[in-house]
Amino acid sequence: MEKVEFGKVGERMYREQLENGLNVFVFPKPGFQKGYAFFATNYGGMDMRFCLNGEWQDTPAGVAHYLEHKMFDTQEGNALQELAANGASPNAFTSSAITGYYFESTEKFEENLRILLSFVSVPWFTQESVDKEQGIIGQEIGMIEDSPDWKVFMNLMAALYESHPIRVSVAGSVESISHITAETLYACHKAFYDPANMVLCVAGSVEPEEICAIAREILPKQAGPIAEKSYGPAEPPHVAQALIETEMEVSLPLFQVGFKGESAPKGEAVLRQQLLGELALEALLGNSSPLYARLYREGLINQNFSYGYESDPGCAFLCAGGESKDPQRVKEAILEEAGRIVREGISEALWKRLKKGVYGNKVRGLNSFENLCVGQAKAFFAGTDFLRFAELFASVSREEAQELIASWVVPERTALSIVRPTGGGAA
Repeated sequence: MEKVEFGKVGERMYREQLENGLNVFVFPKPGFQKGYAFFATNYGGMDMRFCLNGEWQDTPAGVAHYLEHKMFDTQEGNALQELAANGASPNAFTSSAITGYYFESTEKFEENLRILLSFVSVPWFTQESVDKEQGIIGQEIGMIEDSPDWKVFMNLMAALYESHPIRVSVAGSVESISHITAETLYACHKAFYDPANMVLCVAGSVEPEEICAIAREILPKQAGPIAEKSYGPAEPPHVAQALIETEMEVSLPLFQVGFKGESAPKGEAVLRQQLLGELALEALLGNSSPLYARLYREGLINQNFSYGYESDPGCAFLCAGGESKDPQRVKEAILEEAGRIVREGISEALWKRLKKGVYGNKVRGLNSFENLCVGQAKAFFAGTDFLRFAELFASVSREEAQELIASWVVPERTALSIVRPTGGGAA
């Protein structure tokens, strides 16, 4: 296996691509009792249209999430129960771009890894079990759709994007999942759950070569064809609509404001743009920025205010939100502050302070095995290594952050989603 040293953060990683195309990443942590394994496929909620063996297929919204639920079924029973009986804490998630299965355990790690690799690589379900799951997932969708936080964010996606599938809920709708059959699930598993489209990331007191040996033992010996994805036509730079409002049972208006950007080309540029986006947000409206202090002082935001940079294939954006008595004023204030930064620049003192803070938070996050493994999986699918951030960080300049703000945080790229109290009053 290849050993990669990340001296700036004191981390080392072993990597190898197996004969079947699976990429394995191991972070040895001698002396730790706990081990963590993350087995992920480059397939998520927005991968609804794909081509396999020359044939294009359109699948209903929610298939990736549905498949994640059903993958724990085995001919012998249920893999979740099997792992739990072995002392492991297992779970899984589906995002817009990836699906991941994981566990952590302090004992029987190799045995649990065999179970994980086995049930994820070998699907088993019947039409009867698929039909039964529709009711369960339908209830989950109903609960999600009743969430004001979910509604305000999904409305923001619909406002930012004209056609990109990031607009579609990962879980789908009750109507869309009614079209999912066992045949649909088997077809999507074949298209995306091939070892060559997956990664295995492990952290703990483990032997890297042993992890590869287990993967070779359990998984298919050869790679199959990998599906080609389509996200539709290229998005224009401007937003689909500037404002979406709805009413729900909330006590204060809930809002999300978004700023549409361009997705970075695959590779190191993805990681670099993420760092730039995070630093630009800190300069614009982070806790130590002039704007944050003013908005908080004027009662326009409260402790629920948060912000972030998000990117998936074909899309990237900045967003911020929370509760506010006047969401429109918050949006206007952010645009005004962006204009001031473009004219006057980010102060050198603020830049040094926030850069030190962001870097420190990232380094502290490396104490989490989950952050290491999930971060590496996502970074690999984007064409880079998660721990490269330490090398790139020093070269990210104040001028680049200002340029990103000048390009993205402008009226034509801005969308606002608001959930107001039902009837215009308190809930």
